[in-house]
Amino acid sequence: MEAMDDHSEAAAPEPMDGRAELSEFLRTRRAKLQPGDVGLPEFGRHRRVPGLRREELAQLAGVSVAYYTRLEQGNGRNVSAEVLDAIARALRLTDAESAHLTHLAKPARHKKRRRTARVQRVRKGLLYLLDSMDGIPAYVTGARSDVLAWNPMAGAVFGDWGALPPAERNWARLVFLSPAYRDLFVNWDSKASDMVSYLRLYAGCHPDDPELSALVGELSVKSDEFRRLWATHNVKEKGHGIKVLRHPLVGELTLSYETLNLPDDEEQHLVTYHAEPGSESAQALRLLASWGADAGRVDVIDDARQGRAGER
Repeated sequence: MEAMDDHSEAAAPEPMDGRAELSEFLRTRRAKLQPGDVGLPEFGRHRRVPGLRREELAQLAGVSVAYYTRLEQGNGRNVSAEVLDAIARALRLTDAESAHLTHLAKPARHKKRRRTARVQRVRKGLLYLLDSMDGIPAYVTGARSDVLAWNPMAGAVFGDWGALPPAERNWARLVFLSPAYRDLFVNWDSKASDMVSYLRLYAGCHPDDPELSALVGELSVKSDEFRRLWATHNVKEKGHGIKVLRHPLVGELTLSYETLNLPDDEEQHLVTYHAEPGSESAQALRLLASWGADAGRVDVIDDARQGRAGER
């Protein structure tokens, strides 16, 4: 297994504006709903705003228009949990979205001094577990979807993370800034949307994280796609599902993934991938395992790509 080196400290950017985040989140959720979605009649064909009007949302939540307007303008200081629950139900929010709304409206109390970057460490027992997972690509992510540790199979499937500087071992940077990862994920758009949704959820819990602000700023400048997705204010929890990969050495891989939350650090997650027994993808994973460390080396991957290009 490999683990990430400590980050060096740099000048911290300004934290995110909590009032603006709350305002935009409520506005974008309201814009997604039509009157017919919530059992309200539609009067006339033309509406000046997309989705529900503030008056309609306030009616559904059982609050005054003035009260909801103040909240959507970013003033959640005195809002109660009951009102937030009512608004979440009116907006048809998911569990992740409801939690995000609560974090934005009633942020945790922090000391006035700026939060400093915390060194992320993976427990020794978890590192041993990664090493023992033969044939199963597995890695540990931390705050901001940083890749903290991984086993050889994860390196064989996703590339040689050990060859990257520690600051670049971050899923969002890899997905949006690395052409290799755009090629790796068959449905790159879905992966990109998921990554932004994870970061948005994290941002609601940690609006004063200077490294997050720096990451979002960098990606917004370097990627039009990231900037567009960030503006949607979508949030999502890491979970389970299926990803189809286009591996440069063994071809297409269909892998199921599971995300396990670690009990002693809410920011760390163990992510594992597996193939259906007896499938071509399972055979391909065994082939990658037999090649060992060479399967994840950047030069081997590049050579394979050049070879395939020469055959066409």
